[in-house]
Amino acid sequence: MRQILFYVTLNHPFSILPNGTQAHPLLQIGAGILLLFVFCCYALWFWKFGIKQPEGEQAKPVTLKSTLMMLAIQLVVVGTLAILFVPFRIFPVFGYGMMLLIAFVAGAAWAGTRAVKVGYSRELIWDVAMCILVSGVAGSRIFYLVQKRDQVFENVSGIPDFLFRCVNLTDGGLVFYGGMILATLSYFAFCSLRKIRPINLADVVIPSIFLGLGFGRIGCLLNGCCYGDRCDLPWAITFPPGSVPHMALVNLGFLSPESLGSFPLHPSQIYSSIGGFLLAFVTAVVFRYRRRIGEVLAVGAIFYPINRFLIEFVRGDEFTVLDTGLTPSQNVSILIVIVALAYLVWLEFYGEEIEPDSSPQVIPKRSKAG
Repeated sequence: MRQILFYVTLNHPFSILPNGTQAHPLLQIGAGILLLFVFCCYALWFWKFGIKQPEGEQAKPVTLKSTLMMLAIQLVVVGTLAILFVPFRIFPVFGYGMMLLIAFVAGAAWAGTRAVKVGYSRELIWDVAMCILVSGVAGSRIFYLVQKRDQVFENVSGIPDFLFRCVNLTDGGLVFYGGMILATLSYFAFCSLRKIRPINLADVVIPSIFLGLGFGRIGCLLNGCCYGDRCDLPWAITFPPGSVPHMALVNLGFLSPESLGSFPLHPSQIYSSIGGFLLAFVTAVVFRYRRRIGEVLAVGAIFYPINRFLIEFVRGDEFTVLDTGLTPSQNVSILIVIVALAYLVWLEFYGEEIEPDSSPQVIPKRSKAG
């Protein structure tokens, strides 16, 4: 567990302090170094993928030199304003947020490689990725707040405290199914506005969603949320005092407030992360060999709930509901599997087939004649 990965400092913009300072004894990286890193990443991306040339005879071509010069000017301006006017001189970079960023970038970039094969642009993928990210995080948080409302809002001291608890992710609090529901609604709205068939695009992005899930669960491990139940296996993990699992176990009466850490727990975050990466691989293979539009979506909607249903048995932060003996996520998993199986059967009889040599999604190339 490591909620804070490192600090970004404005006091020494071009230095690296491996051991930090007495007040912040962690790695400190100068803001200037991070800006240079962003600049290099963008240059690499431009060199690899380029920028779509504007249409029209009067349009000037976009070159690497001009683009990087504009980016450099923007970074210098932003960095200078930050050094001069930002009141705080050092701020933390949280592990969970960093893993969400990695999940977003890796997922969108990977989806872009599939998108171009079926006639979609990379720009479209980045747009839909942002839509899914924002709505997914919001939905995950809302679902958690509803599910854990008594725990989260206990002893609220006022409206500011209430609002802070709504957005405070350092104590844990994202539920994948909540994010999936709101992200799905936002996704269909996005496709409707862009005049895109949602099932076509879903097959492209599903593997990337599972890739993002794999990275996101590593963020859960760093944050300490989504922890497992008691475990006596060799790979069990413990959490220090003040961590999310430790405080939860103290509040439930399983640990003394003076205890030096939690008892050994299942690394459920690692189980979920491995499951996410495996599902990303499986659905990517299905995408490559699919026979009908929608098969990737159906396969993902079948196997993820099964994975989640099993992992819930070793989770320590979930409780059964409605006298079913199952957690909320397990009940939702059963419903999704039933619907997904029915959808897969429907695809087998009525789904739109993909021709071996040409996909119905491919945009025809323009003729050079004339």
